[in-house]
Amino acid sequence: MMAALVVRDITADDFGAWKPLWEGYNAFYGRSGETALPEVITQSTWARFFDADEPVHALVAERDGEPLGLAHYLFHRSTTSIDNHCYLQDLFTVEAARGLGVGRALIEAVYERARQAGSPRVYWQTHETNATAMQLYDKVACRSGFVVYRKLL
Repeated sequence: MMAALVVRDITADDFGAWKPLWEGYNAFYGRSGETALPEVITQSTWARFFDADEPVHALVAERDGEPLGLAHYLFHRSTTSIDNHCYLQDLFTVEAARGLGVGRALIEAVYERARQAGSPRVYWQTHETNATAMQLYDKVACRSGFVVYRKLL
């Protein structure tokens, strides 16, 4: 019998389990090897999770103590609401855990954290080629129809 999946807030003791997930997430989006994020960004991201003045939060999903996925989310102001909106910035599951409900559990946990914070919505974006993930996303949220534009400065 498979042990229950646990989704919980990350703790300072989780760095060793979190970092390979973070590196897997970045590799999935082509940020590895010569294009890897500098270590200072990883360390800064990690520190933000534990800084009360930062709106950035992290969850980890695990089964039998084995880390299977992560979610990073943040709250921000909006011109269309009094309450902060919740942006699910990063979502990742290890390849072996895909299709086993880990991503859905992480999204649902972010929804619950947003409800607790009084946020009226959770939103995120994904790359148009991430068809596998979009099969889940289409079941747990509505596609907004908005297109993201950006310019690196």
